[in-house]
This record gives sequence, C-alpha cells and structure tokens, in this order.
Amino acid sequence: MKILTAEEIREIDRKTIEECGVAGIALMENAAHRISEVLMQAYDPISAQNMVVVCGKGNNGGDGLALARLMADKVAKLRVIVASRDEYTGDAKINLDRLEEVRIVPSLNVPDKLRERREVTIVVDAVLGTGLSGPPRGRALELIRAIRQFPEAKVVAVDVPSGLGGGGECVKADITVTFTAPKVEHYLADGAEENVGRLVVSNIGCPPQFVQSQLELSTGGFQELFQPRKRESHKGNFGHVLVIGGSPGKVGAAAMCGTAALRMGAGLVTVTSPEAVFLTPELMSEPLASFTLEGKSVIAVGPGLGVNRELVSKVLRDASCPVVLDADGLNSVAGTEFQGKGVATILTPHPGEMARLLGRKVEDRVADARALAQQRNVCLVLKGHRTLIALPDGRVYVNMTGSPAMAKAGSGDILTGMIAGLVAQFPDRIELAVRAAVMLHGRCGEIAADEWTDKGVLATDLLKYLPRAIHEVV
Repeated sequence: MKILTAEEIREIDRKTIEECGVAGIALMENAAHRISEVLMQAYDPISAQNMVVVCGKGNNGGDGLALARLMADKVAKLRVIVASRDEYTGDAKINLDRLEEVRIVPSLNVPDKLRERREVTIVVDAVLGTGLSGPPRGRALELIRAIRQFPEAKVVAVDVPSGLGGGGECVKADITVTFTAPKVEHYLADGAEENVGRLVVSNIGCPPQFVQSQLELSTGGFQELFQPRKRESHKGNFGHVLVIGGSPGKVGAAAMCGTAALRMGAGLVTVTSPEAVFLTPELMSEPLASFTLEGKSVIAVGPGLGVNRELVSKVLRDASCPVVLDADGLNSVAGTEFQGKGVATILTPHPGEMARLLGRKVEDRVADARALAQQRNVCLVLKGHRTLIALPDGRVYVNMTGSPAMAKAGSGDILTGMIAGLVAQFPDRIELAVRAAVMLHGRCGEIAADEWTDKGVLATDLLKYLPRAIHEVV
C-alpha cells in the first residue's frame, strides 16, 4: 500500500479537481460521508451519542463542518466548536454557512460543568491536517487542548490526529479516518503508534492511477518464498552462506549470524571463526586469513569482525554473489566512496552506523535512506522502530513489525543471518527476500516479547519463534 506525503496528497487532489472535473467541495462532502459511516459502525447506536466536533480553520476543519451537518439529525446531541466564523474561507466557509441547524459554540466556550463534559461520548478532531512544519500554536493549540476537556469521550481524528508530526502537543485518537491512502505521519511520526489508534483508509473519489508514491508499506507477497520444498531437494539447492566475522572476543556474533542463516533455510553456512562451530555444530569454518569466495551464494560481512577496510573492500570488489554488510563491515566502508552492485549489495545499519555512513546525524530517515541507497547503488535496511528498506531506484518500504524487546545485543547479527539465508535460496528475488526477512525478524520479536516481556528477550530467542512467524505468512 502506498504511503503519501502532504505534497503528494495535495497533488492528487489537484489532479482530481482539474483533470477529472470533481469539485473540491465534493471531495469534502465525500470525506464527511466516509467519516459518518465509520462513526455509525463503531458507535452503534449513533442515535444515543452526544457528539462534539472541534474544527480548525482549514480544509480539515471544513471536513468537520460537513460532517456536523450530516450528523445533526443522527445523534442525540451535537455541538461544534470553531475558532471564529470569520476565519473560514473557500469550501470550509460554504460548509459553515450551511450549518444553520447545528449549535455553534463560539471560540472556546467549552461547557464549564464537569458533569456536562463527562456526558459527551464522541469528540471529532478536525483541527489540523498533514504536513505540519512545527508544533501547533495559537488557536490550533487551544483547540487541541479543548479536546482533552472531554475525559469520557472517544476521539475520532479526521485525516491525522491534530499535531501529529509537528513535534509538539498532539491529540490522542481512538480512531483515525484518512482518505485515499495512509499518510507518512500515520507510521513514521513520533508518537504515531500511541496516538493514531485504529487507522481507517477511505476512498473519496480520487482515481487510483493518481496515487503515486515511492514510499510503501512492506506487507504481503511473501508466501511464494515459503512454499513446500520438492521431495528430492538436497542442501546444495538452497545456497551456501559465508559469514566473515567472529574475531577473538566476538565469536558469538558470527555464530548467531550463521545459525540464523541456517534457521532461515540456507543449505550450508561457513563462518571464519572456528570457535563458532562449538556453539552451533551445523556450521562449517574456514580461517579468516585464507577463506575463499568460490562456491558461496551469499557473503555476510561484519558480525564481530573488527574494522578491516582492506578486507571488506576486497570482498566487495571480488564477490560475484550478493553481499550483506553489517556492523564492522559497515564501519569499514564508512568515509569511503564505495559503490555497490544494486540490490545485490545489502547494507543493514542501525542509526549510529547510518550516521557514520552519511558523515552526519540522520535528519530525515526516509530521505536519508533513499538518498544513500541511490547514491551508493545499494539496498539499504535502516534498522529501528519502523525499519526502512530503501532500494537503488528510489523506492522505500516501511516495515511494520518489531518490538522494543529487540533492543538487545545480537539482534542485528540475527537479522543479517536471516537476510543472508533467505537471499541464498532466492538470489533472483533479493528485494522480496530482504523485505520478508526484516518482517519475520520483527515478528519474532513481537512473539518473543509476549512470552518474555520486552525486557527478557535474548537475540537467540528470536529464532525460537521463527517457525511460528513463518506459519503466519503461509
């Protein structure tokens, strides 16, 4: 599913109006109808509800005003809080003029009696929309604070909870009704998970062909990677992963990476750390000083390696198969002008490693991930809450799985092994394999947290829940 920025949704609306002849007021009325449908379904019987609609002065407020007119004869009691009648323009003013049958509460005269406030069952937040450039201020901030004066009410946000993505105060919604497609704020803004509530995406008449974006949710399509194997299969059919890492004192990193590759389905895994074999006897080993790339399907470089610029540069130059760079593999190319080989070069930085690759702090996760993937011709997996998968062609996928329980040493080594193990089996489907491995890694963390809490999960615990996560996919 596409995810839209504020600029992209404005362009979609413009094209719908100018190229398809749909009036702006019609889109607003359609939005109001979609919100009313959600309200009637979620809060049945709607005739028993005491509703307050809080409207800002822009198009978001216009949606709220149109909604109030629709709901006037459907709810038990309805009031509309607006900043000022004089501040509404365009489509929003048209809707205000048609709202004669609804009680308008001027300015912020929210009922003072606590009992009356507690009787309100639904508050509709139609104050601010997408694309905030900073924290809410002035009248908008007062309206956001007014919404909190109804302690017993369910809050339904129009498009986005007001203030989300602005870095300041924000409405906490139970349901958010957005239009055409999800917006960036719903997934990537600070506080999105706590404040968006249940997200409902509604169609208000914008043609699907106008919905263009290079940012998407990373969901679905993974089933083909987990179909039953042929009965006559053997280990040579499923790839040979080489893990370059595991220097003294960091053997566990290479062992975890190699074990994850095996659990993900790779037929053979070799690590450049003989001691790792004692942790997982199914692993094979070659000396770090004399390993060979010949016969390998995927090379994972970095877990427990130590910075080694010359070695990593040689591997990137000589490898004829996909390479996954993590940890010290990334640190070994930071500050250089290395170039990858498209999606066959996979980088998996956490924010600190990403900052070293950029030469500065990460400022905009999506923009920075996209730019680095394009500039260096790589597939970039930027780890963190809502891990991003950025591709050389500019597309960026947002992964929806994960848990704070995964904030533990070794989780990245497990992910590197899972990516390498799946890519080894599907070298012709690298993009899909990377996205699937990231999704499963996060899902394992969620399942593990249910049992161990978000404090007690170890990185190796993730692999215990991999079968269940895979079963959910197929």
